[in-house]
Amino acid sequence: MNRASESENFINGIALTTYPQSDSLPITKIAIVFKTNAPAKIDTNTITVRFRSESKEEMSNNSRVQILVVDDDAMIRTILTQLLTSAGYQCDQCEDGAKALEMIHAKQPSLLLLDFDMPGLNGAEVLKRLRADSDPAIAQIPAIMLTGHGSEASEVRCLQAGADDFVTKPTNAAVLRARIETQLRLRFMRRQLERQNDELEDWRCNLERDLAAARLTQQSLIPHKPPMLPGWQIATCYRPVIQVGGDIYGWLPMKEGRILFWIADGTGHGAAAALLTTLAKLLFHHGSVEHNTPARIMEAVNHDFRSIFGARSFMTAMCVAVDPESGSASVVGAGHPPLLVVRHDSATESIASIAPPLGLLEHPEFTEARINLESGDAFLLYTDGLFGSTKGARHRLTPKSLEKLLDHSAVSAEALLKGILDRALPDEASDGSPDDVAALAVRRAA
Repeated sequence: MNRASESENFINGIALTTYPQSDSLPITKIAIVFKTNAPAKIDTNTITVRFRSESKEEMSNNSRVQILVVDDDAMIRTILTQLLTSAGYQCDQCEDGAKALEMIHAKQPSLLLLDFDMPGLNGAEVLKRLRADSDPAIAQIPAIMLTGHGSEASEVRCLQAGADDFVTKPTNAAVLRARIETQLRLRFMRRQLERQNDELEDWRCNLERDLAAARLTQQSLIPHKPPMLPGWQIATCYRPVIQVGGDIYGWLPMKEGRILFWIADGTGHGAAAALLTTLAKLLFHHGSVEHNTPARIMEAVNHDFRSIFGARSFMTAMCVAVDPESGSASVVGAGHPPLLVVRHDSATESIASIAPPLGLLEHPEFTEARINLESGDAFLLYTDGLFGSTKGARHRLTPKSLEKLLDHSAVSAEALLKGILDRALPDEASDGSPDDVAALAVRRAA
């Protein structure tokens, strides 16, 4: 088909009739007549575009849309430009693919209306260069291909070339308008998604900075240097799921030379749980100053914690008051995993928490359990993150199964803690623990 017959086949004529003002809205009627090569078969399509005076917002939106019409047939370019301009769009036009690429780089259009068959660079070659552009804004410009071939193979060629949609000639004006609006709507949604992704990335960066600052704060609260206790060995471990966690431990001096070893696990993870750990350290410190037994300290912590949160939050805790001289100790737990006592003769004892987690009840009863630690004996305080799946296992550990992993032959608190961590927790290089982990091993030297 030659270009003259294609133009004739594309559109035969355009008639604009403006009806006078009446009680109804003014109407501009655009009658567009399409015909094929066979004179006996004339396809007539009439579209009516109503411009409402109060529809300024819609017209304003269209007026910001810039469409580039690329076709080597001047008549087709003129007709398409008039049609789109009447719909409120701004239009530029050019006659070949090379010039179209220059215009796109000089001023990015909102949409590209591109003829498939053109001398020089055809529509497919233009789109291939466009999609390969290093600038994502240019590479993602929506493109609708105009083709005079109505076969499925032609449709496939258009889409494979990078077209977002295609319209066959003779062109139905209503279909063309609908497809343009669809591509513009998709373009708007893509840009909106990109903006939301940018906002999420900014939020993530801000969160990372906040968590990094919170991590430094929390690390300053967690003791890393064990106290100097002649005849005793102390080892610790702290592994949050993210930068900050809800686990914390510590030790505090008590009257009569005793040492209070304590551990707590706040609800949740992240910054909210980290705030609970900060509060826990403060409450245990005040409790140890005012009281001299683990049970009374727990009562004070529970009272203060509940007065702040009511029953809306809770934390588990356990503390052990040790007399370094005699080796006697008192244990109190509040909803926390059992204390494990490792005896030098290969026996293991488990002391469970009797009271509920701190913050749940107003006046819970805290009962102390007494133990005596001889040379070579040790005890292990830990949070429930230590129950994470073992290497190669699918099921979480239990306090009973954890007892079986204890190494009674460990010659130091450090060796005891390392042995249980190696057996209970996954490799750090793999998926990691599903929960925060904190542990404290205290051993009376042989």
